[in-house]
This record gives sequence, C-alpha cells and structure tokens, in this order.
Amino acid sequence: MISEQSQLDHQMMHRALELGRRGILTTSPNPAVGCVLTQNNRIVGEGWHQQAGQAHAEVNAITAAGAEAKGATAYVTLEPCSHFGRTPPCVNALIDAQVKRVVVAMQDPNPQVAGTGIANLQKAGIEVQVGVLEAAAKALNPGFIHRMTTQLPLLRLKMATSLDARTALANGKSQWITSAAARSDVQFWRAQADAILTGADTVLADNPRLTVRAEQWPATRELPTPLKQPIRVVIDGQNRIHDDLQLFASEAPVWLIRHTEANASRHPHCHQIIVKKTADNKIDLHDAMLELALREVNLVWTECGASLAGALLQQQLVQQLFLYQSTQLLGPTARAALELGEFTELSQAPQFIITDRRTIGSDNRIIATPKQEQK
Repeated sequence: MISEQSQLDHQMMHRALELGRRGILTTSPNPAVGCVLTQNNRIVGEGWHQQAGQAHAEVNAITAAGAEAKGATAYVTLEPCSHFGRTPPCVNALIDAQVKRVVVAMQDPNPQVAGTGIANLQKAGIEVQVGVLEAAAKALNPGFIHRMTTQLPLLRLKMATSLDARTALANGKSQWITSAAARSDVQFWRAQADAILTGADTVLADNPRLTVRAEQWPATRELPTPLKQPIRVVIDGQNRIHDDLQLFASEAPVWLIRHTEANASRHPHCHQIIVKKTADNKIDLHDAMLELALREVNLVWTECGASLAGALLQQQLVQQLFLYQSTQLLGPTARAALELGEFTELSQAPQFIITDRRTIGSDNRIIATPKQEQK
C-alpha cells in the first residue's frame, strides 16, 4: 500500500514537472526544471527555469515562498546544481533558505554536478530523496541528457511522405504532400530544437528558410514570447552554399559544416565549422555531431534529403524518427524517402520501435526509436 507521504511526493513532483515543461522552448542549453515548495501538505512556492542566464527553478520557488521556505520540503525535477555557471549554485540557495527536505526526481548527468548537489545538501543536514517520477523527469530533457551522457546531440530525423513512403514526384514536386495541420505540428518540434539540420542539396533545390513560423504555430499550443529561432546547420561538403539564399533572410545563425574552409560569407551570422572528412571525401557526420555538442547543441531537428537521411541512419546517429505520412499514393517512379543501400538479408535492415502514433489533421504521425537505442 502506498503511504500518504509517497502519494504527496508523487503529486507534488507531478506539479514540478508541469512547471518544468513551461521552459522546454526557452532554457537551452540549460535543462528545463520545475520546483515546488510545500509546508504541511500545502504549496507555498513554485518556480521554473525560464531562460538560460536567468534564475533557476529553485531560486524562483524560494523567492515565491518567502519566509515560508524555512522548514519546507522542496520538490525538484533535476538535482540542484552545485557549481557556478551563469548563476550561483542552487544548492546554496536551498541551504540558505533552510529547507528541511529535498525530493529530487533524477540525478544531474552533467559531470559538473553528478551527485555533488545531493551530497552537499546531505552534508548540510537536509534530508534528500531521489528517484520520484524519474522516468518522467528524463523525458523532460532528452537532448540535454543525451549530450551529457554521450557527448553527442540527440538527433530527430523528420520525414514527410506519402502512404507509400515517397517524398516527391519524379519531377521533384512535393508541395504539399502532408496537410497544413502536420506542417503546423512541425513548428512545435522545430522550436524545441537548438539546431535544424539539412544538406546542401536540399537548400539549393528548395531554397528553404528553415525557421519556426509563428503564423503556422499550432492553435492548441501557446506561442512562446520571444519565439526562439534554432541555428540552421547545413552539411556542405562541396562548399556550394552561397549568400543569395533565403536561409540568410533570418537573423538566426547559419553554420556551414565543411571539411575545407571557403571564403567567408558576407552575412555576419554565417559561420563555417571545419570537420574531418571520410575516405571518400565526404563530411564525417559523427565528427560533425561532436562539434555541435561542443557548442552546447542538445537537440537537432533534421529535415533533409534521402541521401543524408540514409547516411545518418546507417551511422546510427538518429535517436528518434518523426514520420508524417499522408493518405496519398505517389507510385514507384516517385522519389524515395531514404537511400539505405541494398540489403541481402532482412536482418540487415534497421529496426524501430514505435513510441507514439497519432492522427494530425488528415495525416498520421509516427515517432519511432531505433531498436539499439532502447535501454
């Protein structure tokens, strides 16, 4: 039988998670975190981390609680930080506020914290409990956790296809395979990303902006203010991207991934990142992902052509596949979604586990995880 205290802990951590979710579009490269302070089963303070460089969730909750923070129980979705970054350590704020007990959903995977926050609280005589709703807390910050544990960003590969897995007619026409509702849904997922990744072929063929579009924002979701624009990252192994593209119309940064430096762009928000090349003179995609992680990119949303999509999958750099599937049939002459090479055995084909399936407008949206990513 679940104790009354355990029920309360779960209830309050649910609330802390709700608060933390308010920051998923604005806190990166920091994790989204929520915090609740209680006295005698009553909430006396709430807070969440709203933006990198601003006060963390614990400080906001302590401020809201005022004098009632003394002797309170704090519920935090992530282990309180114990190091000086853009702001002072949250552990110090909790100790100074004289909270009595701290319930932590999960330990911070950041090596700068990694248990030291919990240990410092315990040294100060504060009771600490860890692991309440841990799975939900991990789901709150998948990109941050992945970067901290693998030194690579979490990569989401988005594809929009017909019912027979085609992305365009043989002549290249593809607007629009999926519905307006599906394209609206994409805006929300784009906004969660630190970077939108594509290839030079896609940029030169489609001349996209690759921005989050306020006019297409889902009506069911609150539009964040300000609306963050992700970095646009282009795999440009042949140095073909030029300055007269719509990509540069937005002030959001453009990073060109190259293995040989080219002449500098006239656009001040365009930068080259030089990475290793493969034996066949192509971009080393693993090295490119390492470079993005070094620049604090937690989550990459990828919209690209069949060749790059296939290469990312074959090199096991994709953690989530987002497939928007329309009700059209385009036939065998239409363009395929992926270039994966030829398999001679079914066992060679990549396998996925579907984690979410739902209808978006007239289309289906499937979210799937490569089988080797399942823990």
